[in-house]
Amino acid sequence: MEKRKVIIDCDPGYDDAVALLLAAGNPNIEVLAITTVAGNQTLEKVTRNALRIAKLARLEEVTVAAGAARPLLRDQVVVAANIHGESGLDGTTLPEAEYRVDPRCAAQVIVDTIMREPEKTVTLVPIGPLTNIALAARLEPRIVDRVKEVVLMGGGYHIGNVKPMAEFNIENDPEAAYIVFEEKWPIVMVGLDLTYQALATKDVKEKIARIDTPCAQFLTQVLTRFSENYKRSKGFDEPPVHDPCAIAYVIDPSIIQVRKAPVHVEYRGQFTSGMTVTDLRKPAPSDCHTAVATHLARERFWNLIIEAVKNQ
Repeated sequence: MEKRKVIIDCDPGYDDAVALLLAAGNPNIEVLAITTVAGNQTLEKVTRNALRIAKLARLEEVTVAAGAARPLLRDQVVVAANIHGESGLDGTTLPEAEYRVDPRCAAQVIVDTIMREPEKTVTLVPIGPLTNIALAARLEPRIVDRVKEVVLMGGGYHIGNVKPMAEFNIENDPEAAYIVFEEKWPIVMVGLDLTYQALATKDVKEKIARIDTPCAQFLTQVLTRFSENYKRSKGFDEPPVHDPCAIAYVIDPSIIQVRKAPVHVEYRGQFTSGMTVTDLRKPAPSDCHTAVATHLARERFWNLIIEAVKNQ
């Protein structure tokens, strides 16, 4: 099987860490670049986390570039320290890594990578706020036609988490999200409606804890602290691991059912800013370029993650 080439734009973060481990440990994924954006924690902290995860997961040769430290138009993002801690990965142990960040900004790395690779071979996987992706599309509009697709973790078609109808990644920079969704590249929105099905239950954590590899040991730390923080902050008995769902879709789209539907981002409403307005009233028009994830094959999803950390 030909490897699927991906650029992962992230803000690690516990669930971003799971996504990176899944991508690194799956033989059908080739990570071309890791770019970072302020979100779960500040840009400096999430970039340090990305470098250290890359070292653990043997992705040290992959380009890592820092991107936007704040949204396009709004004030500095409010980080999710209540979930991810002051470091972004509190309660975990990672190797130290040289702070070897690419001198280019993340948007430039995204552009350069897409323009370098053959057309329709690179999938963009944004799993944080969409600032870098919007900047890249404005910096070089030709990438919109060259990208294979954009598979993003964000949004929700009938639920939010930081607001009644707004999800964290979209709400952090709704103007950037508006730009990304209005471009005509194929988009799969892996939102909360799907990711709330990806619960790290007791049986999953026990299976992972029995695996004797460095990445599995780190993943056990991630899921343990993530569970504690999510229970305290959100009241969930087990945490949903949002971000690896997007990677899982790229690896094997049959794991996630999707439905074509028009999606637009609200960025002006007093109570609805950050809402991903999804029209599910009737079949999508033939030219619809957006789809939303609806159902997860949970056991197959976790088997992907378990096999990935066994391989590392």
